[in-house]
Amino acid sequence: MLFADDIILIDVTREGVNDKLERWRHTLESRGFRVSRSKMEYLHCCFNGREDGRGKVAVEGMTIPKVEKFKYLGLIIQQKRDIDEDINQRIKAGWIKWKYASGVLCDKRMPVGLKGKAYRMVIRPAVLYGAKCWPIKKAHVQKLMVAEMRMIRWICGYTRMDKISNGVIRDLIKVAAIEVKMRET
Repeated sequence: MLFADDIILIDVTREGVNDKLERWRHTLESRGFRVSRSKMEYLHCCFNGREDGRGKVAVEGMTIPKVEKFKYLGLIIQQKRDIDEDINQRIKAGWIKWKYASGVLCDKRMPVGLKGKAYRMVIRPAVLYGAKCWPIKKAHVQKLMVAEMRMIRWICGYTRMDKISNGVIRDLIKVAAIEVKMRET
């Protein structure tokens, strides 16, 4: 049996979402997909600043539960336009990639330039995934920069106690600041 997974419906009104939801459900079921009503949830974003608590989203009379956040394609989408959890999630994803690549990144026999290239190709994309959509604040940039410098210092075998500036370490492995890369994307 086929299942439809990770589908997002957007409309200006709840009625529009309900209509799209019914059409979407009929279309999928006519093509052999099964819709799991127990796993459905919806997020209401009030972009006009007014919360509209009236109405509900339903499928065949079953009310779909409302949530304040959900994970969609690796990003955490939140009702309150806040991206703190998404930033933390991306940093965790970067550390997971770093862990998988640590055999290369922490090998003292490996040239530093190659380590920098591996960092730019493997870890940085995991951290910056979805950055084009972020309403970023200085605190978010700072958090990303701290995580990145911790990884880069570890790659080079330096600690903060060595008192080597961030710029020197970045130049050593030829990695631009994450803030610069965020502005490029």
